[in-house]
Amino acid sequence: MNQEQQQSFGEGEGELLILHYKKPLPMRLDRWLVSQRPEQSRARIQKFIEAGLVKVNETTGQAKTPLRNGDKIQLWMPPPEPLPYLKPESMTLDVLFEDKDLIVINKPAGLTVHPAPGNKQGTLVNGLLHHCHDLPGISGKLRPGIVHRLDKDTTGCIVVAKSQEALVKLQIQIQKRIASREYLAVVHGVPNGERGIIIGAIGRHPVDRKKYAVVSDESGRQASTHWELIEKLGNYSLIQFKLETGRTHQIRVHCAHIGHPILGDQTYSRCRKLPITLSGQALHAVRLGLNHPITNKRMIFEAPLPTAFNKLLTYLRKS
Repeated sequence: MNQEQQQSFGEGEGELLILHYKKPLPMRLDRWLVSQRPEQSRARIQKFIEAGLVKVNETTGQAKTPLRNGDKIQLWMPPPEPLPYLKPESMTLDVLFEDKDLIVINKPAGLTVHPAPGNKQGTLVNGLLHHCHDLPGISGKLRPGIVHRLDKDTTGCIVVAKSQEALVKLQIQIQKRIASREYLAVVHGVPNGERGIIIGAIGRHPVDRKKYAVVSDESGRQASTHWELIEKLGNYSLIQFKLETGRTHQIRVHCAHIGHPILGDQTYSRCRKLPITLSGQALHAVRLGLNHPITNKRMIFEAPLPTAFNKLLTYLRKS
């Protein structure tokens, strides 16, 4: 550790962690720190070590330093790196819940979740950066804090992590299906039966690469969508969906695959006639269940139907 590092270790902005190794068998420093700080990747932990930000018994540690029972480890966590290419934007957010670890938003139609090439303004992330000042650096790149996403014209519940630890734990809940996601949609036609499950691997459309489709298991990713008929609306149906997996455009693709595309979906039901004019697909993330990433308390969030969705239902019920 050079003199500048020695002067800055444990000083200024950031967090100094004091840890103790209590195991009978030795273990590499980098591997043990990853086990203690699962919100950090091994590569990032190794960068901390290389930068001289880790000490073992007051001596600068190396990645391969063997830890022994009783060793004292000091880890200096620098503040998150800023995201200079993203600008915070003042934006009205419909906040369903917020604490120091996470925030749950009721996303409106027409709002893109995170920036993409050529679209780095006016996204939910831009609004969140203005609302949550500690968000920069979480997950990095262009998706700070984003646990999962909703399509631009899909409305409803979306959770965003406000710390790296919360992000990792929430992502694990999505992967292990601990988190539950329920949607409501109005589809063309009336499916057979009262409930069922759509199973079909999803991948890029073989012709139109901007779309997704049900493809072979070899070229796509396994996907399962549970559905239940809530209400028949003449030539249309109100359906509740529960996601078992979370593939891109999953509900929209699966609905189109079984011949009941979602009303207003400009990608998967473009040639279908609409009963009234819609600005986007009639798909709403109505309910989100998860365990709080820090307290582990089970939490259920519900987002009321947007005005346009209610207007559509009212029209169809009168028809």
